[in-house]
Amino acid sequence: MRPGMIVRFRGDICTIHKMEHRTPGKGRGFVQVKMRNHRSGAMIDERFASEETLPRVNIHTHEMQYLYSDGGIYNLMDTETYEQIEIGGEQLGEQVNYMIPETVVKVQFLDGVPFNLDLPAAVALKVVETEPAIKGATVTNVNKPAKMETGLVVQVPQFIKEGESIRVNTADGSYLGRA
Repeated sequence: MRPGMIVRFRGDICTIHKMEHRTPGKGRGFVQVKMRNHRSGAMIDERFASEETLPRVNIHTHEMQYLYSDGGIYNLMDTETYEQIEIGGEQLGEQVNYMIPETVVKVQFLDGVPFNLDLPAAVALKVVETEPAIKGATVTNVNKPAKMETGLVVQVPQFIKEGESIRVNTADGSYLGRA
């Protein structure tokens, strides 16, 4: 087991996020695994015996470009064959907050059906709504909420104004810097 592997656990598809092999002073070694269940979105902490294995799931990945959304349906195009697919917003979950038109993502397919997106580590989003800067706030480390073009709310430094583009971490939704 390694981080990034997609496995079948208790009938569900899970992605391993963190794996640590532990050998206590007394008893047998074990593997502590943190994984995300793709159906429910929940993080699972599980302990396995060192020799135990999980069945790996065969996933095919295609690079695709996000085109547009229409009533909660997201349309993507394969960059090689120009074939278009539709994915429902409920299947994508929070990932839709980081998708702007023309973003290139890796779409994972399970048995020919789109299953998950692999977003870039950071995306550039435009600030559409935020409070004006407080005079003299450049000295303090105070953040303010800013609404992005996708609807995502990110805590940004006081000097960020409406209309600016910023880089946002897709893993946790944090501000990385100006774009």
